Amino acid sequence: MSSTSHFVTGFYLVILLGNAVASIDYGIALTKSLLYFEAQRSGKLPPNQLVQWRGDSALQDGKDAGIDLTGGYYDAGDNVKFGFPMAFTVTMLAWSVVEFGEELEAKKELTNALNAIKWGTDYFIKAHTQPHVFYGEVGDGNSDHQCWERPEDMTTPRNSYKVDEQHPGSDLVGETAAAFAAAAIAFNKSDSNYSSQLLIHAKELFDFAKKFQGKYQTSISVAGQFYSSTGYEDELLWASTWLLKATQDQTYLDYINDQATSSGGTRSMFSWDDKYVGAQVLIAKNLLEKKFPGNESSLSQYKKNAEEFICNCIQKGNNNIKKTNGGLLWWQPWNNLQYVTAATFVITSYADTLFATKNSLQCATGTVESSNLITFVKSQVDYILGENPKKMSYMVGFGTNYPQKIHHRGASIVSIKKDRTTVSCSEGFSLWFYKNAANPNVLDGAIVGGPDLSDNYNDSRSNFQQAEAATSNTAPLVGVLARLTE
Repeated sequence: MSSTSHFVTGFYLVILLGNAVASIDYGIALTKSLLYFEAQRSGKLPPNQLVQWRGDSALQDGKDAGIDLTGGYYDAGDNVKFGFPMAFTVTMLAWSVVEFGEELEAKKELTNALNAIKWGTDYFIKAHTQPHVFYGEVGDGNSDHQCWERPEDMTTPRNSYKVDEQHPGSDLVGETAAAFAAAAIAFNKSDSNYSSQLLIHAKELFDFAKKFQGKYQTSISVAGQFYSSTGYEDELLWASTWLLKATQDQTYLDYINDQATSSGGTRSMFSWDDKYVGAQVLIAKNLLEKKFPGNESSLSQYKKNAEEFICNCIQKGNNNIKKTNGGLLWWQPWNNLQYVTAATFVITSYADTLFATKNSLQCATGTVESSNLITFVKSQVDYILGENPKKMSYMVGFGTNYPQKIHHRGASIVSIKKDRTTVSCSEGFSLWFYKNAANPNVLDGAIVGGPDLSDNYNDSRSNFQQAEAATSNTAPLVGVLARLTE
């Protein structure tokens, strides 16, 4: 248990739903959040696979390049392995273990969390074939999106795409270096050999990202339409903060100091594309813990920016994030909940460090205590889990009222375990996509895009802006749920 447990009001939150009393069980939500990653697995499934409606898939990945690229995760409701958001997903899962490992262990979910990380890092190890070569995508979004097939039946091209010295991708490679470094810390206690192996990859990839700079979609053009990066400076900073945490090597602190004049400013969001907030919060936590003696003044801008972002989220800043009438943080119509879960993670993490170091947060409208931050986080998590105007849980499989028609190929087509008949590219649309019925498979733990600015939600497979879930939506929530189960 962390030292903050005394200000958290218990395991259950009781809420009123009309005249009935219901309770939000964060422990069940935590279990389901980790099950979701099993449903997103690509490759040969292990004997201990709990999500039984999935089967083996994409077993020839990498064959076109003469290497084994099986494994990893499908990013959302399609069957492409996009390396950029996959790496962010793994970094956030690893950060959850680094920060809330004790809480995960207390709920008997630490092994599942480590397994979720390892499914990603094992794949990244395969994809990192040489120090300066990394495979960043398998499959192609355009051809994939023309078909509605469960992954076990895939007929779409499985081309492998890489970055190298002539075709760099500092954002993709930097994020993967961060994932490796964070995972190295997460595995340090339970598997020191694996942790050491991950750290070698992290260092090599950071070196690659720094020496050969460029946006990855210039080299892997098929990624541009789906997960285009706005820049790579944030990933280089993010990777260096994780490498510093993993190694305590002065080289990485020097890099962070060198970047201090362009610390990213106050960001409006934290996401798979923009890592500045994550890096700023990690640096700010270290400053609170007095881990940077002699560097406080040069690094203070990072802390200022991190705290301004948090103040804006909790509506006590100079440029507050918009909220729906129902109280949900609001960024944009397309997959808004990804930004909510990421924001709740950094606020939770920072709250605990404020408490442990006996500090409070100074916002434009006054002083905020760590307990106030946790209360705010709970308001966002509770909204996601059902305390909202529609009384709908936006975590699939949680509660009794949740989205039934998720935009997700595998979940929307009968399991291959129940019916082995191949569902072809176009048949998937006619037989399943347009079917006005609930998905036959429950995608437990998936966080969908979520409601609109008016707190409304249209439960339809064709409504991909609201009804598609993604790994980067659920990953940050794993740590937050573990923290709230205290």
